[in-house]
Amino acid sequence: MEESRPRLEVWCAGKEWCPITSTATLIGKKWHPVIVHRLLKNGPLGFNALKEEVDGISSKVLSDSLEDLEDKRLVDRAIVSEKPFRVEYSLTDHGESLRPIITEMRDWGQEYLKPVENEESSIG
Repeated sequence: MEESRPRLEVWCAGKEWCPITSTATLIGKKWHPVIVHRLLKNGPLGFNALKEEVDGISSKVLSDSLEDLEDKRLVDRAIVSEKPFRVEYSLTDHGESLRPIITEMRDWGQEYLKPVENEESSIG
């Protein structure tokens, strides 16, 4: 990690700072890693294009998730045009630096998990 890159400040329970807990706090919500993955895979996307890429997410949850990721300085929101109004989402340097973590999550899932055949067989 570059020394010139400003570090994100996060809260951690306990007396000592825990980088694992802190990282999990940043990306641990259900849709956050998926959103980051789709932006890593596709580059900057508008809201509707991103919603199409994240199968099963509602507009409200996507909007809330993007706002949270923006607050955490992992996603950047840019106004592309005013008429018609269009916004584009992209990863910040901090968001982009999650590439190896997100890639490993994907690779682990491909190796050790299989698609759910029915709701009762789901581990979640």
